[in-house]
Amino acid sequence: MFIQLVVSGVAIGAIYALVAIGFTLLWQASRTVNFAQGDFLTVSAVVMYALICLGIPFIWALAATVIFSAIVLGYVIKKGLIQPLFNQSHRTIIVATIALSFLASNSIAVFWSAQCKAFPRIFGMLPYKVGEIALSRQHVWTIAIAVVLIVALNLFIQRTKPGKAMQAVAQNREAARVLGINISNVTTMVFVINAVLVAFAAMLIAPVYMVRFDMGAALGLKAFYSATIGGFNQVRGALLGGFLVGIIETFTSAYISNEYREVIVLVVLIAVILIRKEGLLGTEER
Repeated sequence: MFIQLVVSGVAIGAIYALVAIGFTLLWQASRTVNFAQGDFLTVSAVVMYALICLGIPFIWALAATVIFSAIVLGYVIKKGLIQPLFNQSHRTIIVATIALSFLASNSIAVFWSAQCKAFPRIFGMLPYKVGEIALSRQHVWTIAIAVVLIVALNLFIQRTKPGKAMQAVAQNREAARVLGINISNVTTMVFVINAVLVAFAAMLIAPVYMVRFDMGAALGLKAFYSATIGGFNQVRGALLGGFLVGIIETFTSAYISNEYREVIVLVVLIAVILIRKEGLLGTEER
């Protein structure tokens, strides 16, 4: 049972980590927080579910959702909403993303459905057997896909020219501008990458949480906790925070009570802020 709980906690934590990485990348590139992050996940899940209901094979529905998310939730939102507000205060951008969050969730409830929809079990129902241990296919594949995405993102950031430009902007925006890096283009690229990560997170979480108009609100908040606990300005911090939150929630539900799973996470969050305000792996900023 212990191994099953670890796998379950890591799987849920991997989804939190994917969304938390989006928070971190956006903060590094634009020094802003997108509180519509969770609702972007809801939109992606709804689009994917609708395409599957139309009879489109899952792999093509996923591809179409990723493209939709990259264009609409990444490029269009950045150019149409965030870009015009960059000359305003950061508070204005944060309020705008909160408004966007309410707009997305309420639009889905009104114009699509307020009912829960069962997402297809794309990885099957029968568990994998390892001796006497039964591991959920959903959890195993969630971990595998999350690892592939995280490794691919890390290779992109470390090995490619656009990735190195992202690092330069994250370290020193003014120096990056002096070196000829287009800050606006880098920020747009980060919004697109974030939208793609959210689309994959939606695919992984929808079979577990089902598709509903408010599914992203709690997930986005937990990803925010994860980024804050691990270190809001470090991708590795977002990873650590995501896995920690997933494991804490899982073991709290199993050994204490499901009612206290979020309470324990919040206690850990407050303790980390009090002891190390920049997070476990974060770096101090002026």
